[in-house]
Amino acid sequence: MGCLVDALAQAYEALGFPAATGRDEVFFQLVAARIIEPVSKLDSLQVLEEAGLAPVPYRTVTRRLRVFARVAWRQQISAACAAHARLGPASLVLYDVSTLYFETDQGDGFREPGFSKERRLEPQITIGLLTDQSGFPLTLSAFEGNRAETKTMLPVIRAFMAAYQLPDVTVVADAGMISDANMKAIEEAGLSFILGMKVPDVPYAVDAWRREHPGEEIPDGHVFTQPWPAGPKDKRRDQVTCYQYRADRARRTLHGIDEQVAKAAKAVAGLAPVKRNRFIALDGAVKSINRELEEKARTLDGIKGYKTNLAATPDGEPVTADFVISSYHELRRIEMVFTQLAKRAVRPLGGGREHVADLDLVAGDDHAVDEQFGEQPPLLEGCGGEPGPDGLAEALDPVGRGLEFEPLPGGGI
Repeated sequence: MGCLVDALAQAYEALGFPAATGRDEVFFQLVAARIIEPVSKLDSLQVLEEAGLAPVPYRTVTRRLRVFARVAWRQQISAACAAHARLGPASLVLYDVSTLYFETDQGDGFREPGFSKERRLEPQITIGLLTDQSGFPLTLSAFEGNRAETKTMLPVIRAFMAAYQLPDVTVVADAGMISDANMKAIEEAGLSFILGMKVPDVPYAVDAWRREHPGEEIPDGHVFTQPWPAGPKDKRRDQVTCYQYRADRARRTLHGIDEQVAKAAKAVAGLAPVKRNRFIALDGAVKSINRELEEKARTLDGIKGYKTNLAATPDGEPVTADFVISSYHELRRIEMVFTQLAKRAVRPLGGGREHVADLDLVAGDDHAVDEQFGEQPPLLEGCGGEPGPDGLAEALDPVGRGLEFEPLPGGGI
């Protein structure tokens, strides 16, 4: 696997990590080992040896972990990522969170039970990831497992902007990241944003269109634009909300509504137990189907909202609905990173508490490799492979295809 190591070393160099780490060989070996095959620290030495590297002694690895877990070290890595991404004023940054859980029954104040999409009860930590517009990671932060997702975004963004003296960035985030308090704090911080938003009520622009076009279906892809100018006493910028209708989204939404209403009808008729169902109305012991809510839900089918306070794009061009919506959809790129997280028990590489996530994540996506190194010099020149990013992806393929995270003794991966 000599060509693979050479390719990884060249990519590592292109990112500026050697300068950021003082050419620390132990750190490079840990990074390379985690990309080639994510195993324990001890087993990573064997992985490196099989790849053609002379691994450093295990005791050297354990001694250096304390250095790698320091805040200053992580800031150096983050600075190199920011420099590679060439961030400037009003650059788009994407933010999202995920969780990692631990096979232990007891929390320790940091690893604590909290909200889990997998409905797990084990202690976990919350991971906040900030990336550039292409999904290139900029900084990674770990929070208590029981901290609300909405309370993780602003600390990460503020710290990142302060560290790299960015006067403004445009935050792109999902509706789940935003609370009313969050929205107010974002405005007070003077940040630009593009946010997905929940649509609890029928927007005025949509309602007006339906009145003017009775009996007609909204064209697929149609966008309604609703300005929300700031008043003289408002401490915010002018905002615009774009509502887009998608026929495919409407089809899926209507299918879900039909299923829920059918279940509600069975529950009302006494043919099924009453479970959580938003279409069941309870008045004492009397059960009925909430037809008013059903009609409202059907009216909103296929509609999704996007809110922004941008006056111009990073290029200085006027903001359009297409720009807002397409920028929001870049969040799928951050998902490419999170899909690489093992949804199993984790043993932290850093050895403790708030540093558990900083050294234990690996992302290896061919498309991300292509985008980040598409303009770099040939990565596999002289190694018998195709030069360029496809060659690196080719070298990673034999290792990454079908790779599974296997549990290790003690609950690691």
